[in-house]
Amino acid sequence: MRRTPHRALAALAATMLAVSGCSLPVFAPGGDNSAREQQPGGGGAPNLSWRNCAEIPQQLYGQKAPRMRYECATIPVPKDWNDASNGQTFELALMRVRSTQQKDRIGSLLINPGGPGGSGIDTAAYLSFGPQVQGLPTEILERFDVIGFDPRGVSRSSPVKCISDADLDASYGSEPDPETQAEFDEIVALNQRIGAECGTKYGADLPLFSTEQAARDIDAIRAAVGDEKLTYLGYSYGTLLGATYAQLFPQNIRAMVLDGAVDPQQGMVAGSESQAKGFERAFDNFAAWCRATAAQCPVAPDARATLNELLDKARATPLRGADGREATAGWIFYSAVAALYTELYWPELGKALGALRDGDPDPMFELADTYTSRTDQGEYDNQADALLAVNCADSEEQVTPEQVRTLQQEWEKKYPLFGPALAMGMLGCAFWPGARDPYPTGPARGAPPIVVVGTVGDPATPYEQTAVLAGMLGTGQVLTWEGEGHTAYPNTRCITQAVDGYLIDLTVPAKDLRCPAG
Repeated sequence: MRRTPHRALAALAATMLAVSGCSLPVFAPGGDNSAREQQPGGGGAPNLSWRNCAEIPQQLYGQKAPRMRYECATIPVPKDWNDASNGQTFELALMRVRSTQQKDRIGSLLINPGGPGGSGIDTAAYLSFGPQVQGLPTEILERFDVIGFDPRGVSRSSPVKCISDADLDASYGSEPDPETQAEFDEIVALNQRIGAECGTKYGADLPLFSTEQAARDIDAIRAAVGDEKLTYLGYSYGTLLGATYAQLFPQNIRAMVLDGAVDPQQGMVAGSESQAKGFERAFDNFAAWCRATAAQCPVAPDARATLNELLDKARATPLRGADGREATAGWIFYSAVAALYTELYWPELGKALGALRDGDPDPMFELADTYTSRTDQGEYDNQADALLAVNCADSEEQVTPEQVRTLQQEWEKKYPLFGPALAMGMLGCAFWPGARDPYPTGPARGAPPIVVVGTVGDPATPYEQTAVLAGMLGTGQVLTWEGEGHTAYPNTRCITQAVDGYLIDLTVPAKDLRCPAG
């Protein structure tokens, strides 16, 4: 269930604008999209042909950010870095965001939003809107070219797509805690079918979507944009990608911020259990907020009891939404998951559960769809496909359906809301046909200090993993935010100042610095 913190970027931007009371003026995309630019040195390597692509933020968010230029390019990389001479390549899509107010340019800041499966291009476009929507700070935007890229297999970069919209609907809507063996077997069969169809379509290419292959792509991007050293900001799964790069190319790092740490040493089972614990804790924090602010939370005083009641009712007689979907326990579960990624969605979760209790499932579906990336037309992008392809390629640990069934029942006792579903989520890789290509787990010898940021209330990458990742790398420096939600930068002044000082001046935050929630 590891996901990008910005996977619902448009919805999140709208929420932030509403909260802040700000509004952005609408700007039409400017310039000729066919324009090409080739610059040596820091402005881009000669083999990159940049074109104006201001249409991307316009399409995503209805506008482009003021005083920002958007340029896109593609770069070929070997399909298999272990056999780079065979001539087979993937095409990686890049976006460069450059402020028209740029001064004292340091270089490029490469962004990965996580997932795996999140689009770095979409995220770079979003972050370019700056502090008013919790995008990047103005000083960062004026000192760096922001480079977003879609990793191999993701969105615009040779995307892997092998799961039908119908099967994704069935997967998200399926019972998160199947009681009978027949219910369990139905979900097993769905995962078997998905694995078989992806194997038929991609075959021997499936392991090529691994994290280590993508980390080697990053070094090709660094060289292509003309940077001698890499400056990198990775969120969530992006911390795993960055940590892998740090082990492979420690001498090529200028600065690296890893926010929402993944522990690379955890296997699939340990990682899933860690997330189950993290989401339970986050829901408890939501429920406590609900009790304390009952006027804003229709399901106060006991949000957990209300959610359990709604799940039980959905199992017996699910309501039907305006689009015809049944509001099954699976969809309700994912609406809760979506809201726990950011504290800004806590009021929305309370309202959605209250509306569901009153007979209207549509607000719940709206929340769930921010997590699943389902459109109003019932279509999906390829984030779920890419997540499965990358996670399964990475994992040496393989579980059987029998092990999953056992863990589902054990975790139901320890983590009653989220444990069973996290166990069931491992079925996807149980039937994945591709070979495995696990990433390295060890120190980044020779790397400069790497800032590893953790959020105390993070559900998806629990805080405990922060110090573990920093310790594994050897040069990691822990920075803590005592807040809620998934990832921290740039949520508060304290976090922003610490990270900005490091990215700009290479000033490492004070040892074990803890930033308050407010």
